[in-house]
Amino acid sequence: MTDTSATSARMQDSSRRRRLVEFWFYFSENRGAVIGLVVFLLLVVVAIAAPLLAPHAPNAQYRDAILVPPFWEDGGRAAFPLGTDAVGRDMLSRLLYGARFSLFIGVAVTALALTVGVLIGVVAGYFRGWIDTVIMRLMDIILAFPSLLLALVLVAVLGPGLGNAMIAIALVLQPHFVRLTRAAVMGEKGREYVIAARVAGASNLRLMFKTILPNCTAPLIVQATLSVSTAILDAAALGFLGMGAQPPTPEWGTMLAEAREFILRAWWVVTFPGLAILIAVLAINLMGDGLRDALDPKLKRS
Repeated sequence: MTDTSATSARMQDSSRRRRLVEFWFYFSENRGAVIGLVVFLLLVVVAIAAPLLAPHAPNAQYRDAILVPPFWEDGGRAAFPLGTDAVGRDMLSRLLYGARFSLFIGVAVTALALTVGVLIGVVAGYFRGWIDTVIMRLMDIILAFPSLLLALVLVAVLGPGLGNAMIAIALVLQPHFVRLTRAAVMGEKGREYVIAARVAGASNLRLMFKTILPNCTAPLIVQATLSVSTAILDAAALGFLGMGAQPPTPEWGTMLAEAREFILRAWWVVTFPGLAILIAVLAINLMGDGLRDALDPKLKRS
């Protein structure tokens, strides 16, 4: 019995390694996805190591260095490599700390939307009937509103702030996970392995979350990856409109909002936060394309 268990464990480990090698093979064929993964990992490292990399505290004000340009322009200073903002705060330090907020928002919002959306989608796809009808009509109502407008309304009701903005964005993203999970569960529900598990006496909960759901993860992973970039963009938009993170939080969208009136006088206070958002969103989208290629059997090339 021990030898049989050990052999089974070795076979499972070998199967996992083979799947990982196959996944990396198809993922690495997409050069853009590899570049996106590298850039995203660098952003994560920068966010974690922000206290070590930042030359100044993010909210420290230097009254003798207001709107100092980047070091390569006339009047720039080496102490402020990317210049300072309208109240003398170092742009580089705020950008580094801003990576923490923006990446945390993207991951946390997506995790919340994914968890709730998967739970609702599994219930709708498994039980069908009136439960499915009620759930999907509610999702259709949410999807009928422009996402940013709905998020603005929710934040206006809940009150401005980073936490409320995250809840609003998660609610806006949730229907996509519900619909995707429902469709995947409906496709798997009639398979032989599910019927066999039901005949063997498996409960509904076990069938939903132990038998069916693990076979629906591939499209959910791709959707979750792309939703991270959507959450970052929506959070930046809410911050720009004054409904998201509030000053002096060094969140990229809030930094853009504070710099609006200095677009012509000091280009760097607008350009660098905008570039940070662009790079982060582009890297995550490229990575999502690679995950789609690697996880969707229809897109795999022999």
